[in-house]
Amino acid sequence: MGSLRFGIALSGGGYRAAGFHLGTLRKVNELGLLSKVDVLSTISGGSITGAVFCMTDQPYAEFEAEMIEALSTKSVIGYALRSWEFVRTVLLALLFIVASVALSFTHWAPLAAVPIFLLIYILVRFQFRLFPAGKVIERAYDAYFYHGAKLPALSFGPKIAIGSTNLQSARPFTFSNDYMGDSFYTKAEPPVLFVNNGFPVARAVMASSCVPFAFTPVSIAPEFFADQEQTKRIDPKLVDGGVFDNQGVHKLTQEKSRFNCDIVLVSDAGNKLPFERAYNNTFTLLLRTVDVFMARIKNVQITQNIYQNASGKDIAYVSLGWGLDKLVSGFVDNMIGGKITDALTTAHRLPAAWVADPKIFRPEITAQLEANCRFADAIPLGADRLEAIRQIGTNLTCLNKTLIEDMISHSAAMTEIQLRLYCPSLF
Repeated sequence: MGSLRFGIALSGGGYRAAGFHLGTLRKVNELGLLSKVDVLSTISGGSITGAVFCMTDQPYAEFEAEMIEALSTKSVIGYALRSWEFVRTVLLALLFIVASVALSFTHWAPLAAVPIFLLIYILVRFQFRLFPAGKVIERAYDAYFYHGAKLPALSFGPKIAIGSTNLQSARPFTFSNDYMGDSFYTKAEPPVLFVNNGFPVARAVMASSCVPFAFTPVSIAPEFFADQEQTKRIDPKLVDGGVFDNQGVHKLTQEKSRFNCDIVLVSDAGNKLPFERAYNNTFTLLLRTVDVFMARIKNVQITQNIYQNASGKDIAYVSLGWGLDKLVSGFVDNMIGGKITDALTTAHRLPAAWVADPKIFRPEITAQLEANCRFADAIPLGADRLEAIRQIGTNLTCLNKTLIEDMISHSAAMTEIQLRLYCPSLF
């Protein structure tokens, strides 16, 4: 592979993503390519798996087994619901509700609604103080996955780039074993630099998976500023990296990025955006709007990186929403649309006549590509099993082990096909 840099992007998607990406890593390991990975760019659920991977020096099979066990037995949401902060919030709410009900049976009944209005005010005004969900989730991550580790512990395997979104700068904020910050700050005059030595891995992963509206934004405490005087004007507020880039591919494809790579594999645990018809309140409407926004970002990235690959990089996408049967035909469709580089057609040893008119030679091209990517060796999941893994939610509750294994199998099969199709220089 020479001096070419190989990067893998692990998308967001909660525990579903954390499980799905194990299949991508498993296949890369089986192909003997894991040691060639230079950068692991992770978002949200992908950061859960990516951070554990970059903290361990044990054999891959042991890492995977431990991750499957954790994802099937350790519920982060369950931890949060059992926390004192959540119980305290529930008790406070019950106190006001009981007061309202009690008033309704007295001569003060006209004032029965007052406690409810007070409760709503308190919850809106002091939500993040009453139930700092982000801090609770951070504790859960630390208890289940990271055990007090700090960023320098992410020093095994490839360089990791844990991505979050900085609401102050509207830029990605990245955590690695020897770096934390965002480009807006580093290019400022004077530059704003951070000290990452004591920063908890669990907090970095929390920032990467900090879903807006649900979790408390993550702040950077003054002790992590190289110049603490800058805290007077700089106040990062970090939320889910998926707000800016849910696939984690941005840092790997930007020419001036310190994580820029020549060969990129994108493992996307996102499903097709479901068709929705019911919007019963402002919250559901807002969530749907965010889903549409993130789907648009994803589509733009796929278009830029595959269909308009102006950078000439070798980029392969693997997606939970895709089936094995569409991968080779999709490559041929891209050839017909003029979206496959000459370097790729040459690597696949496709005759010039076929490349010149792929519509006419589609059967021959398909047969050649299927042989090149070892398509016959791939074992597809049945329709029912494929539908079952696509129905897995993106929350942080325990997953069924059988579903995890099915996600791994599906991801692994796609990974080999797509790498051999779009990144033949790796082999």
